[in-house]
Amino acid sequence: MGPEGTPYAGGKFHVRLTIDSNFPNTPPKGAFQGEICVSTLKKDWQKSYGIEHVLVTVKCLLIYPNPESALNEEAGKLLLEHYDDYAKHAKLMTEDPRTEATPAEPATKRAKKTLTAKERSKRNLRRF
Repeated sequence: MGPEGTPYAGGKFHVRLTIDSNFPNTPPKGAFQGEICVSTLKKDWQKSYGIEHVLVTVKCLLIYPNPESALNEEAGKLLLEHYDDYAKHAKLMTEDPRTEATPAEPATKRAKKTLTAKERSKRNLRRF
């Protein structure tokens, strides 16, 4: 389930884990609609990690997405520059998975101050 306080709240996400015969010496490969790119499942993998650690890592990505390593560059840019538009699109995709994965053009900048993606992610992480 998507974590509360995020655009993914209440959503159901299917994660595909591919575990080869070298597990736990090598990390499993994870995917949603595309590959899951997080250092814990790549260069920082430790054989002491288990499947629970992998699933917690994936859930943390929903709370604290990393726009710098986004496979969808448009979504990463939107997350960094126009969080409200990113969140609206992510919520729409969560409610209706048939929605296109490419976010729409951002709305014009708003006059009020909004939190940066990093500030918002830290706030969401505290809720986790």
